[in-house]
Amino acid sequence: MLKAILFDVDGTLAETERDGHRIAFNQAFAEAGLEWTWDVDVYGDLLAITGGKERIRHFIDHYQPSYPPQANESTWIAGLHKAKTTHYLRLLAEGAIPLRPGVRRLLDEARAQGLRLAIVTTTTPENVTGLLEATLGTESIDWFEVIAAGDIVPQKKPAGDIYIYTLAQLQLHADQCLAIEDSGNGVYSAKAAGIPVLVTKNAYTHDDQFTGAVAILSDLGEPGDAAQAHFGLNPANGYVDCAYLQALVRSADEFAL
Repeated sequence: MLKAILFDVDGTLAETERDGHRIAFNQAFAEAGLEWTWDVDVYGDLLAITGGKERIRHFIDHYQPSYPPQANESTWIAGLHKAKTTHYLRLLAEGAIPLRPGVRRLLDEARAQGLRLAIVTTTTPENVTGLLEATLGTESIDWFEVIAAGDIVPQKKPAGDIYIYTLAQLQLHADQCLAIEDSGNGVYSAKAAGIPVLVTKNAYTHDDQFTGAVAILSDLGEPGDAAQAHFGLNPANGYVDCAYLQALVRSADEFAL
């Protein structure tokens, strides 16, 4: 029996990556006097690295190897990342990053049916609350019993640490939960904790490997705007509802990719 839905954030709740985080990184770089620009394709490659600070470090090592080392480099990178977060929160406040189809509808239904909700993400807590406040209102933060975000665990996705942490906080077994993710790294992370995963892929993740997912959809869908099923059960009404999620959990062992 499904008791809790665990939501990833970036690319899952909203298309935050291309039109949010990427732009905010570029604004932080310009503000710091750096002639670095992460275009759509470069940022797509960098998404293989989870965590914003880790992404900056990878970019320096692989795209800017001649860039002179900075004093207290970890602190310097953390400062860049903090500036990026400021720009990202401004974009959210301006309404530049809407929720993906079906997210608000599914959250409302889940709450009405008494399902528990959690956030499980590698992004910072500020980014999570900023997105929730901008799209769902300040009160929505209290809808989620657990907001597991950022550096709360030693290893980020694809390691299973953050999902294991969330299960412990909820005091639930893995088979009582379902994760909604958009990326291969997210699937690997949830599966490392034994949790079944529904994927709603996007333009950046459509070529990812989703081994272990119980279903892969284009999005959660809306009445009159059906989600496209790429693998697994097709939502009977054309959109994901709680009955569909219950069916996924019941069939997880039999139908996982």
